[in-house]
Amino acid sequence: MNEEELKKVSGNYDAFFFHPNTYRCARLAVGATLQLVDAVMSGIVCNGMALVRPPGHHSQRNAANGFCLFNNVAIAAEYAKLKYGLQRILIVDWDVHHGQGTQYIFEEDPSVLYFSWHRYEHQEFWPSLKESDYDAVGLGKGKGFNINLPWNKVGMENSDYLAAFFHVLLPVAFEFDPELVIVSSGYDSGIGDPEGRMNATPEVFAHLTHFLMQLANGKLCVILEGGYHLKSLSESVCMTVKTLLGDPVPQITGEMAPCLSAVESIQNVRAAHKPYWKWLMYEDTSFLQNLSTKSHLLPKADPNPSTEHEAKISSNNETVKVKRFLELHMKNILFPVPPIKTATTIDFKDSAHLHPGSVHLVKEMDKTELKALVSGFYTDLVKEEKTLISLGSVLAVLEKILKKEVCNGIAVSPTAASVAVALRHSVQFGFQRVLCIFVGDMQIIPNTEDGKILMIHICEKEQSGKTSSKHCISLNWKEDAKGNDFFSAVLGVILPVAYSYQPNLTIIAVGPNRSLGISGISLLFALLQGLAESRIFAVIE
Repeated sequence: MNEEELKKVSGNYDAFFFHPNTYRCARLAVGATLQLVDAVMSGIVCNGMALVRPPGHHSQRNAANGFCLFNNVAIAAEYAKLKYGLQRILIVDWDVHHGQGTQYIFEEDPSVLYFSWHRYEHQEFWPSLKESDYDAVGLGKGKGFNINLPWNKVGMENSDYLAAFFHVLLPVAFEFDPELVIVSSGYDSGIGDPEGRMNATPEVFAHLTHFLMQLANGKLCVILEGGYHLKSLSESVCMTVKTLLGDPVPQITGEMAPCLSAVESIQNVRAAHKPYWKWLMYEDTSFLQNLSTKSHLLPKADPNPSTEHEAKISSNNETVKVKRFLELHMKNILFPVPPIKTATTIDFKDSAHLHPGSVHLVKEMDKTELKALVSGFYTDLVKEEKTLISLGSVLAVLEKILKKEVCNGIAVSPTAASVAVALRHSVQFGFQRVLCIFVGDMQIIPNTEDGKILMIHICEKEQSGKTSSKHCISLNWKEDAKGNDFFSAVLGVILPVAYSYQPNLTIIAVGPNRSLGISGISLLFALLQGLAESRIFAVIE
């Protein structure tokens, strides 16, 4: 057909335009996507991103739709099932439009869990389908495996996207336990996009990517979908790729409380999926009230179509204004200099196969250095010689992290005083917000009154002598014989609190009589590396 004939045929489809090169381009897009799946599944790479055009998630089995000819992601999922025998694939669609094509293809298939958030505005926004609402949960055997989170207002921000991950997607994803994660990665959900009119800034995509990398042993394929503001699109893609490469995750900006409209959508989704997922069946029904009233999640004012960001960027030439805003914003984002490198005083040479990447071996501080450092400032904590000696490893590693010479570190220390000294030392060094998660019995309770330290204590039962400070939170937890999963506590409490606090440094201490198994502790480390520019320090009893 010539161009004129193709134009006429295009009229039979919703928002699709045929051109003589369309078929070849669409085949290349599918081919690139399948090539990425092969590379990830065969272990040639850990993860990857396919930068393709045209996009795919609106395309259905029998119709081109919404700029999409072939559904790249759906074809990739079917291909992975056929070629690699996969039985559980997670598709995450963070494009601002609903990927109704993907939903239709898998709505009866329990082997594919499809999650989409999308601008919906009570069915006013394209594709304006009833089945894009929260109550479309799948059909037949696929019931519960189709999750739609509709945004009923524009102006959603970083906090709303994070709340959707913490309170809907991640708990389901960990329970589903996928063997592969594929992202329909549309960046029209980012700030300045004329289609989405949302206010999420580029660095939120680094955090979303980081969370998804904790699933399926890191097997993650990110496939480009929409994106119509070039500066917003390019910065957001850059953030995604940097995270896939294992670079430290930059600090996220903005208020961390979801808006009331987002809370309402999240609650509706959870209610609709309660019959299908264990983590929802046993939860407290007062979730909405808790989400709205906890001090760390006080909802911000409901966004208007003209929110704070849009007020900054509204003008006759909005695209140019957004571009300027993003240039300034990205200059202010601190990109941590060291690659993720771990410092320790433990010599791993006999077990090098157990740890990935480079481990930086540091020398313990000697007694003279320690005495000079401890004299006066830490004397109330360090009363015995053996306590002083045990600090050699802790302070040597901590100094490397504080001076930003390494990203993270691990030290073995037999005393609770080490953690108290590490916390005080970090504050003395100039860090204004230090998050400490202590697992097990905590003999020394640090002073948290000034807000410079936030303590989350995970223990079997409440310890006596606990402070009543709002910066000291007790999480009473006992792992049962069935390995009572820790996901709901981490995702429902620890991550929202930690993201609200926005620490400069995270310290995870594992003390005696811990009530949490190694898988729960590993999960904490993995998920919290998105905070504090990935600066995390482990002190193990």
